Amino acid sequence: MEVVKISRHAWKDGFIKGAIPQLPLSILNSVIAVCKLSSDLFPERDFSPSSISVTVGLMNVVGCWFGAMPMCHGAGGLAGQYKFGGRTGACVALLGAAKFVLGLVLGTSLVRILSQFPVGVLGVLLLFAGIELAMCARDMNTKEEAFVMLICTAVSLVGSSAALGFVVAMIVYGLLGLRKFACRNEPLDSLTSAEGP
Repeated sequence: MEVVKISRHAWKDGFIKGAIPQLPLSILNSVIAVCKLSSDLFPERDFSPSSISVTVGLMNVVGCWFGAMPMCHGAGGLAGQYKFGGRTGACVALLGAAKFVLGLVLGTSLVRILSQFPVGVLGVLLLFAGIELAMCARDMNTKEEAFVMLICTAVSLVGSSAALGFVVAMIVYGLLGLRKFACRNEPLDSLTSAEGP
C-alpha cells in the first residue's frame, strides 16, 4: 500500500466532475434513505443524518489517499444484509474483514474471480434487497404520501436520474401542500363573503 499523491488539478477535477454530480444520490441513498430504513428496521436505536454524513465523508476523505473507490452506506446494502440475517454491526465488521483478507491474499486476481460471479445470483440478491426496501413504504398513511413516492420512483426510473426524481417529487409535495392549505382556508373565505352586504 502506498499513499496516493493527489495534485491540485485532480482535486479540482474530482470535486467538479465527481463530488458535485454525486451529491444528490449520496444524500438520498446514503443519508436520508439509510436513516429512514434504519429507524424502520431498528426502532429502538437513534440514527441522525449528521452522524451518517460524517461517517460517509470520513470513509471517502481517508480512503482516497490510498486509492479507494468512493464509498457510502447505501440503503440497498442495509436492506439486503437485514433480509439475509444481519442484525448487528458485527455482520458488517465480518463482511469487511473478509473482503480485506481476500484483497490481501488474492490481490488483483480477485478481479478475475469476481468477473466470473453469476449475474443471476446477483439479480436474486438485488430482488430481495428491493423487496425489503419496498416493505418499508408500508407506513405511508395517506394517498398523497404514496402518490409522491410513486412520482419520485417513476421519474427516477424513466429519467435515469435520482436527482430529477427527487426534485420533481419535492415540487409535487409542495403543490399538494399548497392545495391542502388552500382547501383548508376556503371555507373561511366563503363564510366571510356570505356575511358581507
